[in-house]
Amino acid sequence: MNRSIAIYDTTLRDGTQGEGVSFSLQDKLNICQRLAESGIDYIEGGYPLSNEKDVAFFERVRQLDLGAAKVCAFGMTRRRGMQAADDPGMQALANAGSPVCTIVGKSWDFHVTEVINAALDENLQMIGESIEFLGRNCEVIYDAEHFFDGYKANPQYALSTIVAAAQAGARWLVMCDTNGGSLPEEIAGIVRDVVAATEKYDVQLAIHCHNDGDLATANSLAAVDAGCQQVQGTINGIGERCGNADLIAVMANLGLKRKGFELLGGQSLEHLTELSRYVYETANLQLRNNQPFVGQSAFAHKGGMHVHAVNKAAHTYEHLNPELVGNERRILVSELSGRSNIIALTTKHNLQSDRQLMDKILAEVVRQENKGYQYEAAEASFDLLVRRCANTFKPHFDTIKYRVVAGDRDAHRGSAFAEAIIKICVGDEEIFEAAEGHGPVNALDSALRKCLGGAFPALAKMHLVDYKVRVVNGEAGTAARIRVNIESSDHERNWGTIGVSENIIEASWLALLDAVEYKLLLDEGELQSSRGKVSELKV
Repeated sequence: MNRSIAIYDTTLRDGTQGEGVSFSLQDKLNICQRLAESGIDYIEGGYPLSNEKDVAFFERVRQLDLGAAKVCAFGMTRRRGMQAADDPGMQALANAGSPVCTIVGKSWDFHVTEVINAALDENLQMIGESIEFLGRNCEVIYDAEHFFDGYKANPQYALSTIVAAAQAGARWLVMCDTNGGSLPEEIAGIVRDVVAATEKYDVQLAIHCHNDGDLATANSLAAVDAGCQQVQGTINGIGERCGNADLIAVMANLGLKRKGFELLGGQSLEHLTELSRYVYETANLQLRNNQPFVGQSAFAHKGGMHVHAVNKAAHTYEHLNPELVGNERRILVSELSGRSNIIALTTKHNLQSDRQLMDKILAEVVRQENKGYQYEAAEASFDLLVRRCANTFKPHFDTIKYRVVAGDRDAHRGSAFAEAIIKICVGDEEIFEAAEGHGPVNALDSALRKCLGGAFPALAKMHLVDYKVRVVNGEAGTAARIRVNIESSDHERNWGTIGVSENIIEASWLALLDAVEYKLLLDEGELQSSRGKVSELKV
């Protein structure tokens, strides 16, 4: 039989302690629902005594259909010198009405005597009485804070705190590597000692690792091997300092790389990429492109030798099938590419037999990248480059001239303005328009839409999603070349374009022109595009 491993998510509590991480009440409810749908066993919602948002969360979460997932309220053991029933923290946990309460207590003797100024025996009483009080109405999980550091300092006392929690009726005993500095062999050895010390109690063991040594995933897996039956962590590893164990990596390793384990109620892991990106977007955090398993670069291949091998046998440079975690293979093109990259990107378009065209495309990519172009995030501009090399690109319009004026409308009041004047040719017709905007790029976009709106009304559905500027050769100072990346969308598809110039306005204009041309080709059925996928190109 496969060993069942419970997954405990603390994104909504421990994750929010990370720098730059904040969730609204609705964010927390939405993430909670998504975690439950993903098969997560335990979802820690927050500390109901800490703020009104967490109090409201535990009231509102009862209205959600979470299936088998259990919501946990988090808090601390009772204060010293006070009965559990009289402690405001204990009362808040009891009033939260959640099916599970997770309480954290001290397991390092130094913390007991020097941080909370309690006697060692009193700390054991605080642990036991708190668990007994809460255990009358809910399942109790005990988090042994700083357990591994405490064990290294005083193993006998650290074990006594665990035993006190087991005797009081805790369902789970969680060993926390709170400082995140332990090594896998240390984790495994100490967990085995805890297994031996608690084998006579009806209790299960869990692991909670922080990532300060970049070993949280490895430490979590080592703890599971040594006997833990639950892993705690956060989605994408967000959390205080260097973060928590990344549950995405933990689940992928346990479910796909290791044998003999079952998790998430037997669900597949094909939703992991979507879940990871959902949490990033909800938290308004940048995706980590090189994140294992689910990052956009996790299965991206750029070197020509690599791509040549992957085309013959994917496992030569991929440790698993990306579809197993909901991700996908990406072939990148750059000056490091060989003909294999170009063939891989154009194989659907029956160009691979034209070696001369392949060489021409590759040479053009190398030439453009010497100028500062990069096509990894500009698949639309790359598709247009291929069409130009194949002499199949016919522009929908020609630019005759454009001019941008920007400055202060009223220097005393600080009122800024930007105006763009554009003259283009559509077919045999010359069109001249002007527009104001919130900055020069917005003015250019507005004027171009006025010029093209009559001939191409579908452009009204197109809008800018992202705009990024980067200096290419910083050593040139203010004369440096500028790379502008634009991501556009029409609510159905996203596509990226690029422009490079010493003039930021011209670089923006080049990226904007590609974005519009690509949209027009999409509407004509010449192309198909979606975020993160190589575009189909008919040439």
